Amino acid sequence: MTALRCEDARRIAKDALAAHGVADRVVDDVLMVVTELVSNAIRHGGGVTRFDVRFAEGDETVIVEVADASPQPPHTPGTPAHVPGGFGWMLVNRLAERTEIELGRAGKVIRACLAGAAGASGVTGGVSGAGSAG
Repeated sequence: MTALRCEDARRIAKDALAAHGVADRVVDDVLMVVTELVSNAIRHGGGVTRFDVRFAEGDETVIVEVADASPQPPHTPGTPAHVPGGFGWMLVNRLAERTEIELGRAGKVIRACLAGAAGASGVTGGVSGAGSAG
């Protein structure tokens, strides 16, 4: 079984967003959040254990969920602006209307909710990848 890669997650998300007519501006934001959360799960969380993109019922909100194997919450290390890295979590929080973190012994789930998915109002369901590509 092949581990979920950033490009796979972006493709899954882009297909789900296109199927629901999500505005281009929101698509760009969602793809950036997907990239940051998946790459952080791979780099710092022991890999992606679950990935999901769905739409909140009765709302114009896109929900991106990424689970990984680390029980440690994400953090912003206070890196100076001239030093590369350390800005992904801050970027996710800027783009998302809200973020939620569920910590457990076997890892964590990070949920980013992005508003403004015109065309997705009232749509439920999602596209999931259980940490595998293919």
